[in-house]
Amino acid sequence: MAIEKVREYFKKMGIENRIMEFEVSSATVMEAAEAIGSESGEIAKSIGFLVDGKPVLIVARGDTKVNSGKFKKEFSQKPKMIPADLAEEYIGHQVGGVCPFAVKEDVKIYLDESLKKYEFVYPACGSSNSAIKCSIEELEKYSKHEKWIDVCKDME
Repeated sequence: MAIEKVREYFKKMGIENRIMEFEVSSATVMEAAEAIGSESGEIAKSIGFLVDGKPVLIVARGDTKVNSGKFKKEFSQKPKMIPADLAEEYIGHQVGGVCPFAVKEDVKIYLDESLKKYEFVYPACGSSNSAIKCSIEELEKYSKHEKWIDVCKDME
């Protein structure tokens, strides 16, 4: 189970006990916000794309969407989402639990500038009923991201 991979990943950093598991689903942004008691924007959603046939994970605030024009400017191609039934194959996590932790080796992770509105965000932890509270600095550290990018729609 993917949450166990994430738990082992965090164990190396001594923060596995910070994983929250819920009795209810946190698979969608709205469900996660309700389970946590946060704003939907504080949910750090992870969206899988294929760029030149390789998996890319963009982590963005929960209440925004990827802007096709900005994506094309960043990656020199139109956005092509990884189909839901192939998420585990490409990323290592099923839809609903996709997160930037304990992913397959060839997955490149990018953090979207939209996240910087918040001091803390809540990414999933590999299952459809889990999350972890992280500061932006912790998300940078634990996600092993490539870089910060700006590919989401402006919200304000």
